Amino acid sequence: MTRRVSDSFLLPLRKAAGERGGYDLYPAFEAAGPVYEGLKEMAEALSGERAIVLDGNEGVFWDELIPRLVKEFPGRRVRAIPVLSAMKTPAEIDSLIEPFMGEEDSIFGRKTTLRLIDFFDRTALAALHPDPSADITILYGPGAFLAGWTDSCVYVDLPKNELQARMAAGAAFNLGADRKFDGRISYKRCYFVDWPVLDSYKADLVPSISWMVDEQRIDRYTVFSGDTFRNTMDAMCRDSFRVRPWFASGVWGGTWLRDNVEGTDASVENLAWSYELMALENGVLIQSGGLLAEFSFAFLMAWGTKEILGKDSGSFGREFPIRFDFLDTVGGGNLSIQCHPRPEYIRSRFGEAFTQDETYYIVEAGEDAAVYLGFQEGIDREAFVKALRRSQEKAEKLEITDYVQKHPAAKGDLFLIPNGTIHASGAGNLVLEISSAPYIFTFKMYDWVRLDRDGRPRPINIEHGLNNVRFERKGDIVKETLICHPETVSQTPLCTMEHLPTHPDHFYDVLRYRISPGGRKEVECNGKCHVLMVVEGQSAVVAAGEGKEKTYNRLETVIIPSAAGGYTVENRSCGEIVVVDAFVKNSYML
Repeated sequence: MTRRVSDSFLLPLRKAAGERGGYDLYPAFEAAGPVYEGLKEMAEALSGERAIVLDGNEGVFWDELIPRLVKEFPGRRVRAIPVLSAMKTPAEIDSLIEPFMGEEDSIFGRKTTLRLIDFFDRTALAALHPDPSADITILYGPGAFLAGWTDSCVYVDLPKNELQARMAAGAAFNLGADRKFDGRISYKRCYFVDWPVLDSYKADLVPSISWMVDEQRIDRYTVFSGDTFRNTMDAMCRDSFRVRPWFASGVWGGTWLRDNVEGTDASVENLAWSYELMALENGVLIQSGGLLAEFSFAFLMAWGTKEILGKDSGSFGREFPIRFDFLDTVGGGNLSIQCHPRPEYIRSRFGEAFTQDETYYIVEAGEDAAVYLGFQEGIDREAFVKALRRSQEKAEKLEITDYVQKHPAAKGDLFLIPNGTIHASGAGNLVLEISSAPYIFTFKMYDWVRLDRDGRPRPINIEHGLNNVRFERKGDIVKETLICHPETVSQTPLCTMEHLPTHPDHFYDVLRYRISPGGRKEVECNGKCHVLMVVEGQSAVVAAGEGKEKTYNRLETVIIPSAAGGYTVENRSCGEIVVVDAFVKNSYML
């Protein structure tokens, strides 16, 4: 049976010593305790328990994990009970989640208000008890802790990129489902139902976790204690760190990331995205004694909300507000002509607290690279609408520049894309997308009459787009207000600090530091979380809070929590480096 289908490799068990100098695919924070390979140490610690609860994420291969754990209790009579036996039937769950799944042929749903307990028959859950004739009874599966057997549990985590890889292979199903769905439906169910439910639930478990299991390598588990887990997160909240990036191909994808990021899969046709910091889907790597283990970023945000977000924790809670990702169209194609929802629309229709406001920072640009942004001065709304609908109905190509402006793109440009703005990256760009955190609310209005990688027409969302697009963003207003005009804030012989003003609708701001060899920049956090990246040059040495100096290479995304207090970025390389720094504006209140 095929276990996974993915454009990214499975996480290695160990990270090779000295494996630095370029972009690091496996950035790991030093654990505040040991990480073990296999289940032996965990089983020894649990051997005196009569009842053991193994909770965990959807998609875990319990049928393989449980027998291996049972073998670690030789000479003991062990009974294993799946909490799935107390879950509502798949048909009942389909009915339960139906209000959040949107229209059947739409990729959009509504963020659920359900809790994990709602997926269970409470009477059946209460009827689950340890077997008195067994030496050890194990209750396992998502929601096992709800049965109330013990005050602590083992949590078996599975990164969301690996969950999606298993789902793509038909090896894992959605929460409470007993069959594979179409990929678009499966992802919609994950995004709007499964992940909000499971992330909220597991975040509340953090104080009760006695052991953590990283299950993604089916035959090479890594485990660490709950104390190591919590102490490591405490340290991360006061130091710089990275989340684990992962990559995916797409119909418009390019070749720059594939060809320039060492360790990516050179056999894939393209890489369209790099999920640098998409908090809902990223995990965090830790290491000890060379062993790597991963846990969901959602755990860290739950444990250290105030330490990470500082002044903004009241506005965003457990949601990390800023997103960094790459869009690669170098050697690829244009993105769809699109816009994102206005704030009131995303709240009322999709249940999100804030909307998808973007910027495009151009990291690399070919000779003819361009960005589509804003309407032409003489835009005729009715003619545009008719042209879009005719193109969709008859698969006719448009001369899109009759309606939408096309701007040349050069390295270092910042294009501002607040909600409702018509836009697309053209071919030939490596874009660093600095954005607010939501990321699937893209209303494609024109997609060059092309098919998706599965041979089906790409979803077009003309009506959603027309309900949100701002036709007043046209003509000269676009160049004046939607193309950033950098301002020099301070300058020394070795460091220039620039402000890259964002649009008033953006809740985040961007600074840029140009640092010569031997130069450095000291920055106070001022109660804010900062997200950094070296966009030009070789590397930067960053010291945050009381943490050790760390070297971060070009294109690596770095988080500086508010509790670090401040950070220093220093250039010890041979040439100039350019660093961007994004953070929530002081004026923002959700």
